[in-house]
Amino acid sequence: MNQEKIGGFLKELRKQKGLTQQQIAEKFNVSNRTISRWENGNNMPDLDILIEISDYYEVDLREILNGERKSDNMDKEIKETVLQAVDYTNTETERYNKRVRICNGIALFLVLSYTLLKDTSFYDNPSVMAALDFMQGLAVGLLLICLLYATRYGAKIRAFKHRLMKKQGS
Repeated sequence: MNQEKIGGFLKELRKQKGLTQQQIAEKFNVSNRTISRWENGNNMPDLDILIEISDYYEVDLREILNGERKSDNMDKEIKETVLQAVDYTNTETERYNKRVRICNGIALFLVLSYTLLKDTSFYDNPSVMAALDFMQGLAVGLLLICLLYATRYGAKIRAFKHRLMKKQGS
């Protein structure tokens, strides 16, 4: 990691925006002397400030750490990372779908059992009646849990895929 190269890149980014060191210092709540030290390569910003800088200048953090715009090699690395993340997401989705199918199968079994047993002579027995009511409540509860789980997990997957597509597009 070449601090002078990083500093020169930070200076270039600042000048592209047409800003002074003082304006950048105010933006990131540091002194203009600190900005000067960064741009001369004498010091480096803290990681949290580096992340803010990358967001502010709309550049990748790796570009800042490399001190230059991303190359074709970085594009290949990003594509590989995105593909690995998509594979991971697909694996997680398959696991999630399996869990939901199991929960739905159990709930369906409970509902069918309740439906078949409710019209029998066993239903006259209070303990069997209580067990069947419990089974019905359990089935409905399990269906609701599956629905909530599916909604929550599906939203996470959609948000993750949206971020990936956004990152891949930029």
